[in-house]
Amino acid sequence: MDLFSRTDQQTHPEKIQQVKLWIYDVLEINAKISVSLSQLRCTEPGCPPIETVIAILDKPQRQYKIHKPLAELEEIDIQHLLDKS
Repeated sequence: MDLFSRTDQQTHPEKIQQVKLWIYDVLEINAKISVSLSQLRCTEPGCPPIETVIAILDKPQRQYKIHKPLAELEEIDIQHLLDKS
C-alpha cells in the first residue's frame, strides 16, 4: 500500500528559493548545510492532501513537515517550526 507519493504540482523556482531563504534565516542554518524540500501526497484517511517536507542535511539530520503545499508556504510557517523544536 502506497500511502505517500510525490505530487505532480509544479512550484515556481522563485518560490522554492524564497522558502529556502526563510529556512536558512529563521532556523539559523549555516549556508554550507544543504536543505531539501519535497512535496508529498498522502492518501491515508485524516492526512492532509499535500504536505511539504523539509530536510536539514546536517548531523544529526532534522526533518520537519508542514501540512501545506510548498506554493502556499509563508515565512510564518517556517517560524512555527521553532515552536515545535
